[in-house]
Amino acid sequence: MHATHVLTQSSFWIKSRTLALSTALVVLALGGLDAQGQDPPRKDGWIPLFNGKDLDGWKPKIKGYDLGENYGNTFRVENGLLKVSYDRYSQFDGKFGHLFYKSPFSHYRLRVEYRFIGEQCKGGPSWAFRNSGIMIHGQSPESMRKDQDFPVSIEVQLLGGNGRGDRPTGNVCTPGTNIVMKDRLITQHCTNSHSKTYQGDEWVAVEVEVHGNGVIKHIVDGETVIEYEKAQLDDTDADGRKLIKNGDKMLHEGTISLQSESHPIEFRKVEILPLTE
Repeated sequence: MHATHVLTQSSFWIKSRTLALSTALVVLALGGLDAQGQDPPRKDGWIPLFNGKDLDGWKPKIKGYDLGENYGNTFRVENGLLKVSYDRYSQFDGKFGHLFYKSPFSHYRLRVEYRFIGEQCKGGPSWAFRNSGIMIHGQSPESMRKDQDFPVSIEVQLLGGNGRGDRPTGNVCTPGTNIVMKDRLITQHCTNSHSKTYQGDEWVAVEVEVHGNGVIKHIVDGETVIEYEKAQLDDTDADGRKLIKNGDKMLHEGTISLQSESHPIEFRKVEILPLTE
């Protein structure tokens, strides 16, 4: 065989292997993300998790109801917005709900744009006024009890102002979990960020940067407002304790879900940028 032809074949083989490897790395970076039914990644690498048309890829779990049962059409898509609504509720009655994305994630940046609207559902707790959240590093919805209020997870708490003093957003809460801040284990349920207070129905951009069991940052309108690390299961919490395997409490990955806590909220963007670490 002519030497030039051998070189050409070798070059083609190398390029083919390189392309296959690159494709495999992208799949791994997506952390198990199944892009079927979702918009493709943009040129900047961000992947829409919400397609603006329907709840494809998402599944509701509402307290007291089976997984997949969307009581009162709580979670819905209208006019290109993902909405959490209570117009079909006569009373809230503790029906805390969460809309789970189908794949878990470990290392990523998550970006949402949200706003609170309207009036709180009748019977909602006073603390839930203009209150919702993004749950990360969460348990699977299949592993939740039917009457469980919240998934074991780390909550990126979303708050709106009530017209009476400061009410920061992008706080961290820990249902069934604990975190470490400045080398100190934090066991209190919620820790406030230092974001400003957002009054009214304005859109707010929140980003969460997650590095597995390492550093997690909450970023509001481009400013880091709180930072912590070593997310872990709380062995004093009954639901958290059940998830501990072989004594290892550390959380390295988990589900992402959006909350329903009795105040209407809308999302116009939910997107993720997988990090290859």
